[in-house]
Amino acid sequence: MSKQDLSITAKLINGGVAGLVGVTCVFPIDLAKTRLQNQHGKDIYKGMIDCLVKTARVEGFLGMYRGAAVNLTLVTPEKAIKLAANDFFRQLLMEDGMQRDLKMEMLAGCGAGMCQVVVTCPMEMLKIQLQDAGRLAVRHQSSASAPSCPLPHTIASASPHGRPSATLIAWELLRTQGLAGLYKGLGATLLRDIPFSIIYFPLFANLNNLGFNDLTGKASFAHSFMSGCVAGSIAAVTVTPLDVLKTRIQTLQKGLGEESYSGIADCARKLWTQEGPSAFMKGAGCRALVIAPLFGIAQGVYFIGIGERILKCLE
Repeated sequence: MSKQDLSITAKLINGGVAGLVGVTCVFPIDLAKTRLQNQHGKDIYKGMIDCLVKTARVEGFLGMYRGAAVNLTLVTPEKAIKLAANDFFRQLLMEDGMQRDLKMEMLAGCGAGMCQVVVTCPMEMLKIQLQDAGRLAVRHQSSASAPSCPLPHTIASASPHGRPSATLIAWELLRTQGLAGLYKGLGATLLRDIPFSIIYFPLFANLNNLGFNDLTGKASFAHSFMSGCVAGSIAAVTVTPLDVLKTRIQTLQKGLGEESYSGIADCARKLWTQEGPSAFMKGAGCRALVIAPLFGIAQGVYFIGIGERILKCLE
């Protein structure tokens, strides 16, 4: 294996390991974010803590990890593509990839954001259906006396126990809508992930560079971790309005009285007129708490070089 191939393989391993560890740690908060963002009108959950407490009480501890299997399966290629693509574009646009050039760093981040949606869009499409199922169940119980909306087959009868199944949801979407079904909300996903990457990667690179150690040739784990946390939380909060739009558009099953959307502009218009400007920031705190440690862990693992160590052991 050539040195270049070794480097690419190591980056993919680093991205995968970081994604698996990060998602396992923060997934319950991500579930709370999805449920809070999908609330229309009368709120079932008052905030993140209230959402997690009610979820654990009604669905059990494992209920907080609904949809985690999808994320854990696809987060490895997603994070690997995102981190490796950013490195690739940095090397391509900035010669050695180390010089400070904000415009080129932002362009590299844009390229990384565009590449990752190949995995991100279908992953989040399935994850959102699973995460939101518990909220919908509570809504249907509270309005049992009211006439209910017909439930999509994939969600209502996805399993013998009435719980949705990612495999069956994916199969039904492919059967009825083709590949486009899994990529519903692609435009909204791009609209969120490209600005996120444009903000995150240059900000992280510059923050991380402040802790650069001449002796080791890189920043310490603690500095890389904190740089990832700070850059991640800032980027996450900044693009929260776009994340709310993406979540609403990708949610297939709507509760009683909840709106459906024909596109990004329609969703933004209805959100503004019916729920007000504050609705665009729903789940912002949760999102920051998810992304900060997720990318802190990712960059910490990446800069420790776990992939390089694994490959070295296998030689």
